[in-house]
Amino acid sequence: MKTIAIIDDDIYIGDMLKEVLIREGYAVLRAYSGTEALYLLSKNKPDLILLDLMLPGLSGEEVLPCIENIPVIVLSAKADVQDKVNLLLGGAADYMTKPFDIKELLARITVQLRKAEQHGHSKILSAGDLTLDIVSFSLTVQDHPVRLTRTEYAILKLLMENPKQVIAKSVLLDRISLDTPDCTERSLKQHISNLRRKMQEVSGADYIETVWGIGFKLAEQKS
Repeated sequence: MKTIAIIDDDIYIGDMLKEVLIREGYAVLRAYSGTEALYLLSKNKPDLILLDLMLPGLSGEEVLPCIENIPVIVLSAKADVQDKVNLLLGGAADYMTKPFDIKELLARITVQLRKAEQHGHSKILSAGDLTLDIVSFSLTVQDHPVRLTRTEYAILKLLMENPKQVIAKSVLLDRISLDTPDCTERSLKQHISNLRRKMQEVSGADYIETVWGIGFKLAEQKS
């Protein structure tokens, strides 16, 4: 599941965007000021950002240079061509003038997410409450950090890369063998048990499903 951050102090527009994006299958993060946006981004790395310019505290123009390797679509009432040019040259991936057509916005979001994947900008794996940063090797569950061993990280990364697929034990061991040569068929069960427990301690949910006689898969999470 891709995560989109809405940085806009307009509660009506933010609520409308959140409702639409969730309906389209996205996870949503919210920030209502430039300062809050920087704090949010220090704790999370969404796949795409919708950024308003007229924000309390730091403006959108001040926030934009602080965003790295995340596509940003600017949503603003400013319609001046030079404003658009400056923002696009300053790092924005796209620019839409308010009021905007929601279908067009969704299409532009799809395009930017596709570009990010093609250019390797997306370094985050997301599935429901789980967010795995494959650059810093860090996991958050419901926005709470969870420390993983090298083997636990490799197991969870493989499951999150194939969220609807059952991974056979032999395949799992083979795929993670380069990163974790110490993991054996005998120890795999214990590694997965430890991984499950760490995540359950945060949310109470079980994120790994055992498919008896075959292997493991990422459990479907209830909305």
